[in-house]
Amino acid sequence: MKPKGENDLYPILDQLGIHYHIYRHPPAPTIEIAREFWKDIPSSHCKNIFLRNHKGNKHYLVIIEYTQNFSIHSLEKRLHQGKLTFASPKRLMKYLGVTSGNVSPYALINDVDHHVHLFIDETLLSAKNISFHPLTNTASLVTSFDDFLKFLNWTTNTYEFTNLTDEHHE
Repeated sequence: MKPKGENDLYPILDQLGIHYHIYRHPPAPTIEIAREFWKDIPSSHCKNIFLRNHKGNKHYLVIIEYTQNFSIHSLEKRLHQGKLTFASPKRLMKYLGVTSGNVSPYALINDVDHHVHLFIDETLLSAKNISFHPLTNTASLVTSFDDFLKFLNWTTNTYEFTNLTDEHHE
């Protein structure tokens, strides 16, 4: 079955009553490239990191403000799942239906089994607007933070807010 893409996302957002604005730009598969296109977009922008546990039976999407440094070691200690590693392109396609450089929480429309758990950095709770790729890295989709939460709740994937930055020590 072909994964859902950008054009499948917008009707879902419309159905949920989510207001959004789309900013088109050249491909931005990395934060370094995306920064150039984001500079005039009034929003908090995020890094999206797809991880798996040591056994490979649990997968996590980590969302953090793009200027923050993520502490994978701190998350490993809290989860007690062994070493966390970046998920392979095959797993990325299987669970989120996207390729590397297109990772986004909107890809959860492809996680029909609601397998992926999200960790969202708590600093994003103060964001008025938030931006993610709409399953393609040639656009940025901005919505209010409240509307983003409406989308997450619609997916029924589990998520939690926590401190994910390097500054956090246990």
